[in-house]
Amino acid sequence: MKKNVTLFFVFLLPAFLTIAQNNLSKANLIPRPFKVTAEESVFRFTDKTGIYLKGESPELKQLGTYLSKLLKPATGFTFKVKKANSLDAVNAIYLVIKDKEELGEEGYHLKISKEKLVICANKPAGIFRGIQTLRQLLPAEIESKKQETANWEVPGGVIEDKPEYIYRGAMLDVSRHFFSVDDVKRYIDLIAAYKMNILHLHLSDDQGWRIEIKSWPNLTKIGGSTQVGGGKGGFYTQKQYKEIVKYAQKRYITVIPELDMPGHTNAALASYPELNPDNKAKKLYTGTKVGFSTLMTDKEITYRFIDDVIREIAAITPGPYIHIGGDESHSTDKEDYIVFINRVQKIVKKYNKTMIGWADIAAADIEKEVIAQFWQQIPDNAIKAVNKGVKIIMSPATRIYMDMQYDSLCPLGLHWAGYVEVDKAYDWNPATYVQGIGRTNILGIEAPLWTETILNMDDIEFMVFPRLPGYAELGWSNLDNQSWEEYRERLKTFAKRFEIMEINYYKSPKVW
Repeated sequence: MKKNVTLFFVFLLPAFLTIAQNNLSKANLIPRPFKVTAEESVFRFTDKTGIYLKGESPELKQLGTYLSKLLKPATGFTFKVKKANSLDAVNAIYLVIKDKEELGEEGYHLKISKEKLVICANKPAGIFRGIQTLRQLLPAEIESKKQETANWEVPGGVIEDKPEYIYRGAMLDVSRHFFSVDDVKRYIDLIAAYKMNILHLHLSDDQGWRIEIKSWPNLTKIGGSTQVGGGKGGFYTQKQYKEIVKYAQKRYITVIPELDMPGHTNAALASYPELNPDNKAKKLYTGTKVGFSTLMTDKEITYRFIDDVIREIAAITPGPYIHIGGDESHSTDKEDYIVFINRVQKIVKKYNKTMIGWADIAAADIEKEVIAQFWQQIPDNAIKAVNKGVKIIMSPATRIYMDMQYDSLCPLGLHWAGYVEVDKAYDWNPATYVQGIGRTNILGIEAPLWTETILNMDDIEFMVFPRLPGYAELGWSNLDNQSWEEYRERLKTFAKRFEIMEINYYKSPKVW
């Protein structure tokens, strides 16, 4: 009898292991969902699984096609996309748009049973965010570009999820070193996988002007011709910029263009002599110092120039924001700086956009609808902005600047704001980080990547991963039970996924 009992348990062991491995509440998801309820069931993908669309949104077909293309390479299955009037089909993935106001713009409800998998949302963006969760529930091999052998199944249960902050961004500096359209698209895909919804493009600086302005063509002809170290440089035509914007839109990411001013403007000053007080063009700059350049804040030609630039950028930017920089204007007298920012905010508003600026702009008479981005080690400017009724984007350099070195041996990056290892990057709460800046003052968070030392996509990925998933969680998840130790265990499991996705990530000793 004892022998038979032993054989009985040996026989059942695989079943017990399957149940344990397919427990939705133990799934390693980043960002952590709002609520997870596990059930004892498993949904298996097969060559008969279809994708069904239910709802009135014209974007559903695009989302169904996106999901089908996402799943096909690794599984080898053809996921046919069809319209549905009901949820009666089995072996089916349903994408459903339904009036569920409690989910807002980006929340979703994911129900997984043996028969079907249903992603339901109030808006198409919520369906897209739910698809990213589904990716992580599947084996890491789902990210492969070639057919793989794996158990294509996900654990049963319900996920109810929505973001904590409406603004969750990543910035890419394409001014100090220029990056191609394909590089920017890769960056968009990487941040979209973690439910980020903002791409902030730093398009102008002392070292390069990277966006075509048709009324001022020398900005790219001359100002875009070089970069840090004296390399070739480059720029985006307006057609290419619109291509980037459209690509981001399909991933429910808003592109925010930044044209830095009145400082960080040497590329513009080198392009047009009339923007300089002596009517002589500045020499192109390929170094990394800051604070030495300024537009003429007391000359009308400066504001004609800015009006033209904002007008052209606003016309090709469907999102609501334009970033005007405003930081490190050390060569601009304070009184002139205030006059300048006061005028520029009116120009941005004239073209129906909301102005964002680094928190330095709080020195001016900024209006309440303006947004200030906190970055400095000392938060005085950000607190001043809050006291003026302005919302804050949290980007403290000591925690969230992705160009900061991980440690003293890191081959890339800088450390003027300190070293930022993966634990330090994650283990803080935007709502409690600065006394005087509370949850109600914060629009969201953004992780910038400045590119003084960044030359190519491999460099970008090395500095971004594995920090970026943690930043995504800080923006998306409720942090009441935030724990670095618990997060680290989830992050550990993503190494295989990074490798399959060919991400050149930093193998942090804090994690692996």
